[in-house]
Amino acid sequence: MTEESRAPVPWIAPSGRYARVLGRAVDVALALAVLVAAYDYAGEHDLLLGALMALALLARRKRPGTVMAVVMALALAQFLLHDPAVDPPPAHAPAAYDVAVLFAMMSVVHHSRTPWMPYAAGGAVLLATGAASFGVPLLGLDGFGDGQSLLIFWGLTLTVWLTAFALHTRRLYAESQAARARHAEREQEQRARLAAVRERAEIARELHDVVAHSLAVMILQADGAGAVLRTSPDMAESALKTIAATGRDAIDDMHRIVRVLREGRPGTQGAGEDRRLVTLDEIETVADRARTAGLTVDLSVDVDQGRLSPAEEMTAFRIVQECLTNTLRHAGSGARVDIRVREDDGTLLIDVTDDGGGALAGRAPVGESGGNGLVGMRERVELAGGAFEAGPRLGSGWHVRASVPVRTKTPVAARTSAGTGNPEATRTSVRTER
Repeated sequence: MTEESRAPVPWIAPSGRYARVLGRAVDVALALAVLVAAYDYAGEHDLLLGALMALALLARRKRPGTVMAVVMALALAQFLLHDPAVDPPPAHAPAAYDVAVLFAMMSVVHHSRTPWMPYAAGGAVLLATGAASFGVPLLGLDGFGDGQSLLIFWGLTLTVWLTAFALHTRRLYAESQAARARHAEREQEQRARLAAVRERAEIARELHDVVAHSLAVMILQADGAGAVLRTSPDMAESALKTIAATGRDAIDDMHRIVRVLREGRPGTQGAGEDRRLVTLDEIETVADRARTAGLTVDLSVDVDQGRLSPAEEMTAFRIVQECLTNTLRHAGSGARVDIRVREDDGTLLIDVTDDGGGALAGRAPVGESGGNGLVGMRERVELAGGAFEAGPRLGSGWHVRASVPVRTKTPVAARTSAGTGNPEATRTSVRTER
């Protein structure tokens, strides 16, 4: 909840159970006031009319329009029963308990949800007081007032109406502010949930990419080292070194992910200073590890230095890494992989194709991993605003194609490729088959 929603509610605007109790107490007090005012008159029907008006006022919050109609009907009966020739008259008019009319009008103005009802209620009371003051000649009814008394009645009516309308406006404003606060709180909670979902998805992709690739390389290297341990100690030693290097890199990536989980976002509290940024240069590293695991990798990276943002380089690296991992797991050692990464007319193109180790397409147990790798690659590309395509090739193998729009149009950076002093250098890996 926001700080505004925790703020104490002023005593003039109670809410919840206290508001209901206070509202019922006010209704009872108004009804008793009308009843006591009617009790002071000696007319035969005064007490009955006052009691009925008081009883109707008890429902003024839920049915303000109905209560207004009932009270006005009782006031009309009071006017018709008034006979100045009789002492005491059957009903006095005007009488103090006629204040119920003003209470009913105030209830309509304050509680009615219909826009025209407040104006209709005020107009009805003004017309009724005018008719009561000057009579209705067409019906043969005489009035019991004069112009001065009519001005007093109208002034009182307008004062009550304006007060009720001001309270009505204040209530609507308070309700709109409360609705806006609730909407803002729900929107904030929704944004927080969406951010949490995106963060969990990102962490899941990172964990899958790091763990799956590293374990696939380490398992194959361990199997190879075990097979040649007695016959070729040098090859076994090389495999063990690859396992150690892969494990160290995986631990570094895991530490970075753990820092993100603990600190809420990458780069906080000094974490960003030693954070390892993944670039396209590291594609050659994972390709070399795949070669030592038994794959034949033909790699070509044709992208100008500084052309891509760190996020775009990360996307390209993770896609290539995941493709190599899938080839190792499903095609096994001996498979051939062709990797092409290039930038063409503002679009980063990634094309990875393998021959499946000679197995027919669809024969390899692609679904054993649950599809997390393909899902993660597709999510990465779609988050970058690109297009992703993956599927079996005709005959044997698998292909993955991704296109990502290059959003960064910065000048070529001053960094150089290894062994190149030209800042305009283009990363192009020599195609090798090992």
